[in-house]
Amino acid sequence: MRWIAVCRYDDLLPERAVAALLGDEQVVVVRTHDGTLYVVGNRDPDTGACVLSRGIVGSRGDRPTLIAPLHKQAYDLGTGACLDDPALRVQTYGVRVDDGVVHVATRPGARSAPTADATGPGVPQAAGTASK
Repeated sequence: MRWIAVCRYDDLLPERAVAALLGDEQVVVVRTHDGTLYVVGNRDPDTGACVLSRGIVGSRGDRPTLIAPLHKQAYDLGTGACLDDPALRVQTYGVRVDDGVVHVATRPGARSAPTADATGPGVPQAAGTASK
């Protein structure tokens, strides 16, 4: 597994989804209001279209979600599970922040690794997440 730098943490606006490329894979990077980062695949499992980066970031209860723009399914950003259809799931990716730069794991489902600066942005809170 490798970590690929995709952008600066400060370039991500809270509650906005941003597309990034990991080689030939499209991913979506999301920064929530509390500073936590999530990375999921950009391909909508329902339609096969790479459009999740155009979705709406929100929450259901205490779960951060990404709403697919075409058929409006809600995906849990932490687990990738579809909250509207248990048969659907989006890939999740490990994410970390080192020296203010967001890095994403090249293998889907990889766990986040500790950052070099454990007091700064990106100290992982759970698999696939990092927070400021």
